Amino acid sequence: MRIQDRLEKINNATVLDTTDFALHPHRTIVIRQGTIAEIRATDDSDRPGPAVLDADGRIAMPGLIDAHVHVTAATAGLGDIAHASPNYIAAQSSRIMQQMLARGFTTVRDVAGADYGLAQAVEEGLFRGPRLIFGGKALSQTGGHGDMRGPGQSQVDNHRCCPAIGVVCDGETAVRTAARDQLRTGAHHLKIMLSGGVASPTDRVDSIQFSDAEIRAAVEEAEACNRYVTGHAYTARAVNRGLRLGVRCIEHGNLIDDESVELFKEYGAFLVPTLVTYVHLKRDGAATGLPVESQRKVDHVLAAGLEALDRATRGGVKIAFGTDLLGAMHEYQSEEFEIRAQVQSSEEVLRSASLTAAELIGAEGKLGVLAPGAHADILLLNADPLADVTVLAHPEQSIDQIIKAGVLEVDHAASR
Repeated sequence: MRIQDRLEKINNATVLDTTDFALHPHRTIVIRQGTIAEIRATDDSDRPGPAVLDADGRIAMPGLIDAHVHVTAATAGLGDIAHASPNYIAAQSSRIMQQMLARGFTTVRDVAGADYGLAQAVEEGLFRGPRLIFGGKALSQTGGHGDMRGPGQSQVDNHRCCPAIGVVCDGETAVRTAARDQLRTGAHHLKIMLSGGVASPTDRVDSIQFSDAEIRAAVEEAEACNRYVTGHAYTARAVNRGLRLGVRCIEHGNLIDDESVELFKEYGAFLVPTLVTYVHLKRDGAATGLPVESQRKVDHVLAAGLEALDRATRGGVKIAFGTDLLGAMHEYQSEEFEIRAQVQSSEEVLRSASLTAAELIGAEGKLGVLAPGAHADILLLNADPLADVTVLAHPEQSIDQIIKAGVLEVDHAASR
């Protein structure tokens, strides 16, 4: 098989079923027009052919989903992106997304920066990359996590062609306008900054941001379009407030408490931890453009991340897989599997990158599963991630082929 060949069948696969997390050997996956049509026992009628791939017993699992990426973040200095050419940022994004696909991520959810243009480019095949679920620009108050001006700067450019990751809006009316503008472009979700963060230059990590009325305004506008709001938040104070006000998903959540866990369950909300980014912001942040004031904030959230993941897992919170890497640190995306395995079982980690992430983005039955009617996003592995999920931390070694919508996109085995 050659790259970009369209498959009709995969024979003799060991299917990893993410609904029961069991392995089912000697299966044939029938593909029609990029969708799985049938999964059945391999028999004598399943012969080699030009559009047939012989798995030779290897494990077939659904393509991975990363529910927190920034595909436009070509540098860790997010404030610099706003001043770059949008054409340059798009070119960088195409490279970043092709590399994500090569790690086995066939779908990614961008939570500040990507727009309808990048999603359309991938869909039309202008460049190869994961299926892109985008939210447009994040909503930030003045001096909030999406306001990348330093204390000596005064001007802000909210123009839609400016490649900044956020739009600054103050007051209920301005928030509604900004929310409607992102939704107008087809955004799958809205992101709102509920607390301070690491990459922003002027806010404290432990601050809370936006008024109750402003948060409710964003939630109302999203719900009116059958969309949802996801919120950047670290502290329990910010997380719990957002959940009570209707925010459906929390990004990071490193400093959640027991009350947070109960609120997640009460409201059926999702948590997307992003642990690998703190490891590499601490190690590589300075070299990749992270400002000094942001470097000082990393330690505050790094130590608490694993404890929060453990707390949420034991408490039964719906947890999706996320990474949140920036600049040159994108290459460490798959290390998140090793970090989570310190406190989660292999099944729990796999569920976060398949079923739970698919539920978060409203793609149940279409993504995160190998079943009739699902997109034919398939990884063929030479190692068993159920026995040890950390094999996915080394995709170039453990993943032989990567198939998206029935098309062979990456063949690591051929290049070894």
